[in-house]
Amino acid sequence: MNLNQTLVRPNITSLSGENGKILPYSTEMEAAVLGAILIDKDALGKIKDLIKPKSFYSESHRIIYSAMMSMYESSELIDLMTITRFLRTKNSIREVGGTKYLAELMGRVNSAANIEYHALITSQLSIKREMITASEKLMKDAFEESNDIFSVLDSTEQYFFEISEQSIKKNYQNAGEIMRATLEELEHKKLNNEDGITGVPSGFKDLDDLTGGWQKTELTIIAARPGMGKTAFVVSAMRNAAVDHNSAVAIFSLEMGATQLMLRMISAEVEIESKKLRKGVLEPHEWQQLHTRLDKLSAAPIFIDDTPALSVLELRAKCRRLKAQHNIQMVIIDYLQLMSGDDGSGVNTNREQEIATISRSLKNLSKELDVPVIALSQLSRAVETRGGDKRPQLSDLRESGSIEQDADMVMFLYRPEYYKITEDESGNSTEGLGELIIAKNRAGTLKSIMLQFHGAFTKFTDVGSGMGGNLTDYGKITLPGGAGDTSHFDSWSPPTMLSKANDLSKDDDLKKVDPNDEVPF
Repeated sequence: MNLNQTLVRPNITSLSGENGKILPYSTEMEAAVLGAILIDKDALGKIKDLIKPKSFYSESHRIIYSAMMSMYESSELIDLMTITRFLRTKNSIREVGGTKYLAELMGRVNSAANIEYHALITSQLSIKREMITASEKLMKDAFEESNDIFSVLDSTEQYFFEISEQSIKKNYQNAGEIMRATLEELEHKKLNNEDGITGVPSGFKDLDDLTGGWQKTELTIIAARPGMGKTAFVVSAMRNAAVDHNSAVAIFSLEMGATQLMLRMISAEVEIESKKLRKGVLEPHEWQQLHTRLDKLSAAPIFIDDTPALSVLELRAKCRRLKAQHNIQMVIIDYLQLMSGDDGSGVNTNREQEIATISRSLKNLSKELDVPVIALSQLSRAVETRGGDKRPQLSDLRESGSIEQDADMVMFLYRPEYYKITEDESGNSTEGLGELIIAKNRAGTLKSIMLQFHGAFTKFTDVGSGMGGNLTDYGKITLPGGAGDTSHFDSWSPPTMLSKANDLSKDDDLKKVDPNDEVPF
């Protein structure tokens, strides 16, 4: 076949599937790109991140461009003579039509001025072909009854997500470009981050000072024994990020229902004891307090999904949608051991392997979405059988050492009063104190951070930080006119709406809280 003919007439093998349509391509544009590289030694550097060998429809063009890339990476000069010699050493010169065809490519363009435009069109046509191919594969797989449809859906969604996120983007930059971008970022931080927080703020001063906030692409594991307050801590951090800093957060609550979780958030926000909210026995001033202090929480960009036994495939799909629709800045999973690692392959795996798959998938998810992922985890009973103060350690992570391996940070939550340890080594009271032990930190030092635990409101704060009223004791608030004075409230009425944070009409899996629901804590 005359290779020159492929520039003006498509080959019959370009027919797609059963519909008889020709896949979109332009060998003229491809030839223009290759010709520009042959006549301008700097041309390839302008488009090397825009198109790859697979972007070319013509097989001969793929071979030529691959050779050019190899020469470029070896710092070899690219011209008609050198590319001919290189192709001969690879025994590929005949496959591309010989030196005559390479010379014809040089005659396709007068200069390399428009190479970026030609490369962009070539890339766009390549993306269209990939989309058509993926769609045809989806149809074929969907008709195949033996396929697991959720696995098919996940692989298809991931493929299209990668196309939209990674196509027509540079994979790397030269030192000068990186230097300019770095200096601009430093200037931005100087002007906008005087507190040194570069990630999503946790709202806990000592923790943010140490980490700079929850960082993008990082997987953080927060582990503790039951009753230590894992959910209370992560909900407090979520509230601080969403309410105080307007960062969109998605929480996947596998243990508690959406209403139950929202009741916890309300208790912490308005500082009314959770047991009173559960029973609905509020004083008139507490109804007013509830009604007037929920505005910020109602408007907060918090998205709650309480699907039980959530699988890795479902989690990825939902997070991708939330990222695309609401630009979420953080993902929280409560908790890891309640997830399912089933990928639909039908291969039997033990629990340790399943947990390893889940932890590895969570790390990949943080990199894919470019957000911090925080996962709660249970600790083994070895903590309870040990003597001493029963502080947890990395070997206590339950069911799999891969959790420790995959995580960028591992934190343990420890409250000594839970074990009836009322004083520390210095004789200080441990009542109401929680310790956040940073046992692994790839980007910084290891440290223990002291926090205040307010059991009546199921929330954590910085040690010594004030509550909404004048806090005289945990769970007791002194009102302006005394504990029984409600005269400063003109009127009261029960709240009619708890939160807009869960209103996602486009996704039935994301629950909207009904204020009439009664779910026990």
